[in-house]
Amino acid sequence: MEPKLYPLRFKPILKDKIWGGTKLKEILGKEASDIAGESWEISGYEGDISVVEYGYLKGNTLEELVEVYMGDLVGDQVYAKFGLTFPLLIKFIDANDVLSIQVHPDDEMGKKHHNSFGKTEMWYIVESEKGENKGQLIVGFNREMDGDKYMAHLNGGTLREIMNYEKVEAGDIYFLPAGRIHAICAGVLLAEIQQTSDLTYRIYDWDRKDDAGNSRELHTELALDAIDFSHHSQYKTHYRSAGNGTVTAVDCPFFTTSVIKLDQPVEKDYNLIDSFVIYMCMEGEAGITYRGGTELIKKGETILIPAELKELAIVPTEPTTLLEVYIK
Repeated sequence: MEPKLYPLRFKPILKDKIWGGTKLKEILGKEASDIAGESWEISGYEGDISVVEYGYLKGNTLEELVEVYMGDLVGDQVYAKFGLTFPLLIKFIDANDVLSIQVHPDDEMGKKHHNSFGKTEMWYIVESEKGENKGQLIVGFNREMDGDKYMAHLNGGTLREIMNYEKVEAGDIYFLPAGRIHAICAGVLLAEIQQTSDLTYRIYDWDRKDDAGNSRELHTELALDAIDFSHHSQYKTHYRSAGNGTVTAVDCPFFTTSVIKLDQPVEKDYNLIDSFVIYMCMEGEAGITYRGGTELIKKGETILIPAELKELAIVPTEPTTLLEVYIK
């Protein structure tokens, strides 16, 4: 019997931002404005539910598909835990200007204050500009820190002095557990994988004003409760690159993300995984062959593989890099 489902593409949900730019359009091929900051590739977030773009399920929302296909789409264990809520939010982000310094709460704090999931996430750098104050991330603190010291710097206008800046290149990965202070700086295009949550506590917004002369809201007290003040000697996630192989880079309770680099066909067997699989194409182009046919994926595109599709072949037409995401 042929599978009922097929690899699903969704219409990107584009978000204009004060810090957005043109890379989503010019590099990733999105139908975006010149101030587009985010492309939500797959979203089950209330008010921004993804809609299928192609195939006989075109026009159906992700929530509708989960309701109809349940474990066949997302995996039995995922459906049992999350119900109709798709558990991950998948994005591309273009920072033409620096984002606010911010932090996200964990599940416990998110439920207590907002009846929401927390927000653990990761970044994969797609492209990074060179030059002064370009191509950097802020990730964590650059020294030992505690609440009192942090508040002294925040109130004294010297927060930047205690931030850890990282110069980044394409292919770099950073894991951001809930509680880790961070910001994306100008000139960075990245893929973001996160829990289904839009909870952000804004700490500092570089004294920016909107067109009406207003500052954006800050969340000082909530952020203070959410921040993990631990200092780490390394914040970058190191992983070995393997040609025509799958290398796990991030493995946490909320998602597992691997990097697949290939220039020849690779077969994938997901019989031991009770989950959907998401492919995000970081570079190149490949065909994803399943029992019902072949779907092409190229740089900037994202495809959801339903849980019932257990055996695939990825056939590149040129050297290709994919992110592979699922839930254990």
